[in-house]
Amino acid sequence: MTKISMARRRFVATAAATAAGSLASTAPAWARTALTVYTAYENDDLSAYKKAFEAAQPDVSINWVRDSTGVVAAKLLAEKDNPRADVVWGLAVTNLDLVKAQGLLLPYAPPNLDKLLPAFRDPAQPPAWVGNNAWVCAMAYNEVEGKKRNAPKPATWTDLVNPAYRGQIVMPHPASSGTGFMYVSAWLQFYGEEKGWKLMDGLHENISRYTHSGSAPAVIAARGEAVVGLAFEFRASRLKQEGAPIDIVMPKEALGWDMNAVAIVKGTKKLEAARKLVDWASSAEAMRLYGKTRSVVAMPGMAQPLPFMPADLPERLMKQDFAWASANRERILAEWEKRYGGKAEPRK
Repeated sequence: MTKISMARRRFVATAAATAAGSLASTAPAWARTALTVYTAYENDDLSAYKKAFEAAQPDVSINWVRDSTGVVAAKLLAEKDNPRADVVWGLAVTNLDLVKAQGLLLPYAPPNLDKLLPAFRDPAQPPAWVGNNAWVCAMAYNEVEGKKRNAPKPATWTDLVNPAYRGQIVMPHPASSGTGFMYVSAWLQFYGEEKGWKLMDGLHENISRYTHSGSAPAVIAARGEAVVGLAFEFRASRLKQEGAPIDIVMPKEALGWDMNAVAIVKGTKKLEAARKLVDWASSAEAMRLYGKTRSVVAMPGMAQPLPFMPADLPERLMKQDFAWASANRERILAEWEKRYGGKAEPRK
């Protein structure tokens, strides 16, 4: 064999080995399963959740489809006969129960289900959804504007009917925002329907507009465009940390809350990957991540106290009947729209 032939063989062998190594190194990327995940989680949470999950499960990636709670639920229902999502992760349980009632969720019990608080588990066996974390009603009160406009800091929900707040309160729309529905449901459950609607009648007189975002009222109050923004607690906490001149009020009475949950969409063609996501979303690692921005998470001991939140926040939460809220949702929203829909901000 000539030296040229030997050199040629060595070159071919080396090239083949290099190509094989290249194929081996890129195979996981080619084999990666992309999940379409519908969510109503805040935009500033999505990057951290995606990064942590994909690091734990490098063979699965997340493609987020994000919108407000009501829009996500409506999208799932509209796609009933042709599901486009694989998983829904970060949607209010009151909305997920509606989706569940239509048979659109695939029951699945993750391995550590028994480590989660009972309130964060769908009672069905196996569960159609698994809770992740909670968000809580809060008032963001702008101290500067309140002083300018002689509108005192409220202490209770009933304080908000004070004429001093006329045109100075912003609240989320309950049909499009899970946060908005959380307020309405809590008031009706705690005060009873007669007194609850009476409270909202008085509050409506002081509302400037109903937003289609659950976080927008806190932002609006932080900018000084309203005195009080009814929002959820961790958005108000973040704004105050950023220097907004707001005080966060969390009444000890009728303190409503709701929970985000994760569920597999029935009909997904990526079931194995979807189960991996649900497993991770209910894991201790995920709970620690939720606990960095949430006051209450599904696994005990994982939440870190949020700045400017009361130390006894978990004890303040009222007992909520999520099944009742889900079953009566359409009736409640129809009544609410009839009474108050005229002040809804235009949809974009």
